Amino acid sequence: MTDVAGRLSSLTPSERTLPGYLFWLSRPRFWLYLAGPVIVGVVYGAAGPGEVVQPITVALFAYFLLPANLFLYGINDIFDADIDALNPKKAEDGREVQYTGSRAVAAVVAGATLLGAAFVPFLPRTALLPFAGFYLLGVAYSAPPLRFKTTPFLDSLSNGLYVLPALVSYATLTGSFPPALAVAGGWIWAMGMHTFSAIPDIEPDRAAGIHTTATLLGERRTLAYCGACWLAAAGLMTWLHPFLGGVFAVYPLFVAGIVAGSVAVSRAYWWFPAVNTLAGMVLTLGGIWGLIHG
Repeated sequence: MTDVAGRLSSLTPSERTLPGYLFWLSRPRFWLYLAGPVIVGVVYGAAGPGEVVQPITVALFAYFLLPANLFLYGINDIFDADIDALNPKKAEDGREVQYTGSRAVAAVVAGATLLGAAFVPFLPRTALLPFAGFYLLGVAYSAPPLRFKTTPFLDSLSNGLYVLPALVSYATLTGSFPPALAVAGGWIWAMGMHTFSAIPDIEPDRAAGIHTTATLLGERRTLAYCGACWLAAAGLMTWLHPFLGGVFAVYPLFVAGIVAGSVAVSRAYWWFPAVNTLAGMVLTLGGIWGLIHG
């Protein structure tokens, strides 16, 4: 492929070097999809401002920022090497790199996977459950024999894993889980997010013989499915607190705007890192407000 780094910024590493390849393999645009929930879990789980920044919360944020992404996307790319040859996102002028089959890359992915074990002595038992769930779903989504990504609706359901870092950080501080409504709302939101991201892959997946929720439903019905997930998530969050519901209501409005404006999903897909970052920032600021004002 052309030099991805050169197109984006002269400050980013080239995928033609091992460090640069690993950088792009980890999907830097999506780093906050795992690390952001850690922050949200911390600010809503902390008993006071003094608990927000401490060694364990910083370590969890750092782990889910890069090593966890290397694990998650590395496992995905290793088992999708053949399929990705047909994916325009991984093509010569695409925005993501293709898996090279390098032993060095496989070793780094394995190392990033094993690094999570370092947290085991420092996390309460309650936090270890979602931490283990993140690993199990991360592997089961891409790797045989389960390979959830090739089973319609299980591919969507399993991607609630993006909520689990928030449960880990919240439970680390409180010794308990967040309210069930928050977990359910976040999980359903992640289901919609994953399925939306699968829409640009409908034709490549069909060509490769891969069955997903998106290939089963087709683009228009998949958009309706995503909108329904996000509407349900907003409803659950509103039930928990109107502020949370207001933040999550952005997503069904967003998909409605895409449909009304006839915006190509392949284009809108790349807007989501910014949308999710802004939504996460608002959620975080709301949590900080609560910590300061009781």
